Amino acid sequence: MARKNASDDPLAPVTLAVGQEELLLDRAVREVVAAAKAADADTDVRDLTPDQLQPGTLAELVSPSLFAERKVVVVRSAQDLSADTVKDVKAYLSSPAEEITLVLLHAGGAKGKGLLDAARKAGAREVACPKMTKPADRLAFVRGEFRTAGRSATPEACQALVDAIGSDLRELASAVTQLVADVEGTIDEAVVGRYYTGRAEASSFTVADRAVEGRTAEALEALRWSLSTGVAPVLITSALAQGVRAIGKLSSARGGRPADLARELGMPPWKIDRVRQQMRGWTPDGVAVALRAVAEADAGVKGGGDDPEYALEKAVVAIARAARSRGRA
Repeated sequence: MARKNASDDPLAPVTLAVGQEELLLDRAVREVVAAAKAADADTDVRDLTPDQLQPGTLAELVSPSLFAERKVVVVRSAQDLSADTVKDVKAYLSSPAEEITLVLLHAGGAKGKGLLDAARKAGAREVACPKMTKPADRLAFVRGEFRTAGRSATPEACQALVDAIGSDLRELASAVTQLVADVEGTIDEAVVGRYYTGRAEASSFTVADRAVEGRTAEALEALRWSLSTGVAPVLITSALAQGVRAIGKLSSARGGRPADLARELGMPPWKIDRVRQQMRGWTPDGVAVALRAVAEADAGVKGGGDDPEYALEKAVVAIARAARSRGRA
């Protein structure tokens, strides 16, 4: 989990989230926004990228409001701000406005270090969000997720989950959430095995693999078998989402060796090779269509529809069709 400094008030005038782990950075932002909205439900939240924060923009955002409304101003990739905008931010740090919380997301490297140092010198609340590159770190993350959820999981179960899911923290967090929701009592290795490493034909990941490869009939067959053997529908939607997201992430990445791409995208090298094979036939529009299909299926299996199985079948067909979109172009 993200590590925080001693000044742990999310409504501190300035929060500095440092690191490159996107899940932890997003959680740092959500924590501040949630605290602000708890204090004032009408809090105005502005979430900005460097290209949206031009010289003078910050001054406008933090100027006193006629109604003294609370604001949260989030600045992403602060290391990429222009020199003139950095001057504006540094000037603001010396005298932050009341009822305004500034959240700076910084990668933590040498680029933009002047702003990083200035925020620390000004006493900003700091949240560390480092990339978790070591297996031990990911294992500790999974254990922390279970503790936060108030649930008990054996060490063997935590290790099995890391082995099955890999290095993507979002996917690990999602898996913990699903296990906590679906399983009562202590979560052990047998439970994780049943959900994630069971018979190949009953695996939710087999459904996803066949779908993103455009193999409609095989994907539907795997889906029906999975459902008949008790695989939770929510696990299947999660696997479908992971499969489509992996296609999108790798298709937008620069070429390189699997090991280099694995570090960049947070995937194990073996998965890079598999996704490369699955990418044939995909287009950016196809990825967008598939993601919408997954979102609809997710809503359907979580109570938004009358027939979760139909929602999954519909998504599988849509994803398989999107996997062949290049061939139809």
